[in-house]
Amino acid sequence: MYHIKCLNKISAVGLERFNESYCCSDDAQNPDAIMVRSASMHDMELPSTLLAIARAGAGVNNIPLDKCSEKGIAVFNTPGANANAVKELVVLGLLLSSRKVIPAIGWAKTLKGKGDKVGKLVEKGKSAFAGPEIQGKTLGVIGLGAIGILVANAAKSLGMEVYGYDPFLSVDAAWGLSRSVKHARTLDEIFAACDYITVHVPLNPDTKEMINAESISKMKDGVRILNLARGGLVNTKDVLSALKDGKISSYVTDFPSDDIIGEEGVIAIPHLGASTPESEENCACMAACELMEYLENGNIKNSVNMPSVSMPRDCSSCSIRMCIFHKNIPNTISKLSGALANNGINIENMQSKSKKDYAYTILDVTGNVTDSTASHIEEMPEIIRVRIIK
Repeated sequence: MYHIKCLNKISAVGLERFNESYCCSDDAQNPDAIMVRSASMHDMELPSTLLAIARAGAGVNNIPLDKCSEKGIAVFNTPGANANAVKELVVLGLLLSSRKVIPAIGWAKTLKGKGDKVGKLVEKGKSAFAGPEIQGKTLGVIGLGAIGILVANAAKSLGMEVYGYDPFLSVDAAWGLSRSVKHARTLDEIFAACDYITVHVPLNPDTKEMINAESISKMKDGVRILNLARGGLVNTKDVLSALKDGKISSYVTDFPSDDIIGEEGVIAIPHLGASTPESEENCACMAACELMEYLENGNIKNSVNMPSVSMPRDCSSCSIRMCIFHKNIPNTISKLSGALANNGINIENMQSKSKKDYAYTILDVTGNVTDSTASHIEEMPEIIRVRIIK
């Protein structure tokens, strides 16, 4: 029986993916795996039984990745599962940033009780809320992952000219991108050319506050900026200053903070990017499937701290699967092979890959494999964790 601890409310549709070999609860004491959405795990004591964490979403800032890697805990996310939900909110943000719909609706509410005068008052006052169409305007998409590609393609369909920037664009992602999206080779090209700029990159030391006074100074006057990725990508003090002097016309964000709430030109959405029933179900289903595949077969897909490694299992053979987390150090595989051979264990099949400082190896072996075998291998300084799946 595998025990899954849920740190947040997880969609029932996703939990239903688990079969009778799994027990899911929010109070599991010694879980084999954890499913989480936004709950912070940085101060959480990670139990020795914990093998994996699945984030039902894309961002993993709430998970202590370094600690997990050191303990041989695989961390999964669900890239693309909420992409359409975020894309739709970005499209909404483009329109709201242009057409002043939100203040217009607020003003219209003040006309309550004016009786027959409402019609004339509407016609007289509506000019204060005029705004440009997005058709024919230029949009810069920074980051062409699952969300960025959908945004770029949707904007093209709405008649916008689109520039895309992503120095790490994968081949698979490129296949999904509209051919008419222009390839920007630098961020400065995006800043200089675009009427609207939307950011879709992860938050890390290289991207923190990438929208700041310096980058804003390179943008068009009256630019509209959208940030539905991570709050820390934008220096809000610099944005507020640019809004006041007219350099920025509108700032749309899904990450409200005290300094920007209620400020003129700011549209602060309360983190609704993935808040659709479809998105929550998609993320939960993908997370559940990732955990099941890892716990039952040792295969890794969509891990943020370990390489993707997958190897089919031959159920007709008598082999036993060994899954080994280890440091990415030369000669580790040869030492591992030697240690197994010395214990009379033969390797029938093997897959091994590395990711930065860590590596993961799957071995299908035959011989007398016991728990003491795993303990013996874990004594090697290069080895972090060994699992035996029978």
